[in-house]
Amino acid sequence: MATNQRVFSGFQVNRAVLTGGALLTAIGTVLSAAGATMVCVALVTAGRSWVRGLETAPTALAQRALREARVASTAGWEAWRAEHGSPN
Repeated sequence: MATNQRVFSGFQVNRAVLTGGALLTAIGTVLSAAGATMVCVALVTAGRSWVRGLETAPTALAQRALREARVASTAGWEAWRAEHGSPN
């Protein structure tokens, strides 16, 4: 039996191959994390420059949409009350 192998109830593990596989897995994990970080940085940078280029700020758009929704809700509520004769 070679010195780089152990026997566990008939189960032989080649430690060199196991160590090499673990090392390659660790390297792949680090490279994947680095790649994912680079992708996130690129997307955030592109998004920030896109928002800076907008004519109207996103908060102003959201405030306008909320104001329009409130007006529509009030109009709908008043129309429902007029139709059903609710005292409220």
